[in-house]
Amino acid sequence: MVDNKIKLEFLSKSKNEGFARVAVAAFISQLDPTVEELTDVKTAVSEAVTNSIIHGYENREDKMVKIEASIEKTEVTIVIADEGLGIEDVDQAMEPLYTSRPDLERSGMGFTVMESFMDSLQVESEKGKGTRIILKKKFNSI
Repeated sequence: MVDNKIKLEFLSKSKNEGFARVAVAAFISQLDPTVEELTDVKTAVSEAVTNSIIHGYENREDKMVKIEASIEKTEVTIVIADEGLGIEDVDQAMEPLYTSRPDLERSGMGFTVMESFMDSLQVESEKGKGTRIILKKKFNSI
């Protein structure tokens, strides 16, 4: 059973990425995370939100990015969703160094970073309908 939950929606502006990261960090602070755990989650959220803005919406600032975060015992689940372009081949997109936008100076490491900082990463996407990134992490501090 979910112990606590939040929902956020914000315009797909790059400047809102910092807000999303800090809002999720504030929410998970009730789990008394270490500084390293907090940094891990903030980094993963930052990568997911940035992916929605840059790849999902191609930097259009009039679309919405949605975040839901929930806590169940000592585990947090964070869902970052957009209704953007979607990902044609999720497996390929998750390969390190792959980028769908070689015209941008991006490293193609977003999913790899998310995966390395979280216990679980799941990507659900449909071309033309959007993407949901589900991140999970257990905390041992409590």
